[in-house]
Amino acid sequence: MVIVQVNYKYAGDPVEWAKNYTQERAEMFVNLPGLKWKIWLDGPDEKMTGGLYLFEDRSSAQSYVDGPMLGRHKNNPAISELQVRIFDTRDEMTRVTRGPIFGD
Repeated sequence: MVIVQVNYKYAGDPVEWAKNYTQERAEMFVNLPGLKWKIWLDGPDEKMTGGLYLFEDRSSAQSYVDGPMLGRHKNNPAISELQVRIFDTRDEMTRVTRGPIFGD
């Protein structure tokens, strides 16, 4: 399993920015190839947001990172300090600490 961590700062009012997060927006991720789940992150005090994504494999994770959904963030003038990282999971350690990546 592979985790993609995305964080970025946004310009503008946090209340207005939050209006971007709709059911329709969440559903855009449902059929993303290789995606098991996404956790949405929000830090309104710092005007920072992002997500944690669990992918089946590195190829699927890299396709998301290089693809158009994340590409829109890279070209959005209201977004700064975009950070994208790809991590392999430590499966045995994660299983011990009940990490929600195995579906059991």
